[in-house]
Amino acid sequence: MSTNVLTWFEHFHAHPEVSWKEVETTSTIANILATWGVRHETFDDVTGVIAEIGSGEEVIAVRADIDALWQQVDGTFKANHSCGHDANISMVLGALDVLRSEALTKRIRFIFQPAEEQGNGSLAMIEKGALADVTQLFGIHLRPAEELALGQFAATIQHGAAIFLRGRVIGADAHGARPHQGQNALDVIFTIQQQLKSIYLSPFEPHSIKLTGVQAGSDNLNIIPGNATFSIDVRAQANDELLALRDRVEVMLAQIASLHGVTIDWAWEDFTPGAVVGPKSSRQASEAILERYGPSALVERIVTSGSDDFHFYTVKQPDLDATMIGIGANLTPGLHHPEMTFDRSVLQEGALLLAEAIRRAVERD
Repeated sequence: MSTNVLTWFEHFHAHPEVSWKEVETTSTIANILATWGVRHETFDDVTGVIAEIGSGEEVIAVRADIDALWQQVDGTFKANHSCGHDANISMVLGALDVLRSEALTKRIRFIFQPAEEQGNGSLAMIEKGALADVTQLFGIHLRPAEELALGQFAATIQHGAAIFLRGRVIGADAHGARPHQGQNALDVIFTIQQQLKSIYLSPFEPHSIKLTGVQAGSDNLNIIPGNATFSIDVRAQANDELLALRDRVEVMLAQIASLHGVTIDWAWEDFTPGAVVGPKSSRQASEAILERYGPSALVERIVTSGSDDFHFYTVKQPDLDATMIGIGANLTPGLHHPEMTFDRSVLQEGALLLAEAIRRAVERD
């Protein structure tokens, strides 16, 4: 299997595709499954693959995200697997390869999911029936070197929650000589920036809120812009705190609009929930790590402010017991960095570890 995992990775790494356009990726995964005789399903209206092995009424599910980012690499904008989804696909295929010849008393469903980077691909897979009869769900992901060292493995990744706002300040331009005839949209933006800094939650609850984009004005230096667009990034470790921040931002924007006498429109996008960790799945992942690598390799939980739409599965099915396993890979400079690299020897280890965690879920209640 070791050669296959690396070969698969090299293929997916060389053929990245962005969210909802993972056509070749979907075809490659489906072709591998067809070669093995593994039952699987693709869809006419969405990318991604759902495959299944084993038999029985209960289903243990495994998810791999398959999309790449669109980003600037060496001065050129292109699709790029800088989040390691090419590795995730390969490790999950490796686990499937190990388990497909074993006698399984439960069904194992493999969800090759599109569009994680847009935060909503999981919802599409749920609509396609990915969670039917599922009691447990596993994921796997490479982690940056500052979170996990090479040779370390985390039984669960405690992702945070995130949501993004796109807003517009709507007014009328004015001439620089007659500022009283309009309302400077930049004054409104500066007020938003200052007021964001006055939104507080408990310091015991990690959270952040910041302005991430502004567009206003034109090439005419004597025109005061009456209109502007802006964006806000909101994050919290827990879902309740994120929703509290969202509500505070809405109150703040309404008050600023009234203060400046302008209209501010906004819409929220790409809500991604924080992790709700399943005790059974995380315990089985811990046991698998201990069995394969010993106590020095085990990190029970890592907390990260990053988000992942993996956690929509537990939002949509609250009784689902889920965990995402973290793989230490000497990954630098960091996830989403255009020049991200990691130690590829972990691909084989990640596949075997995931297979062992799944075995424990099959064999134990």
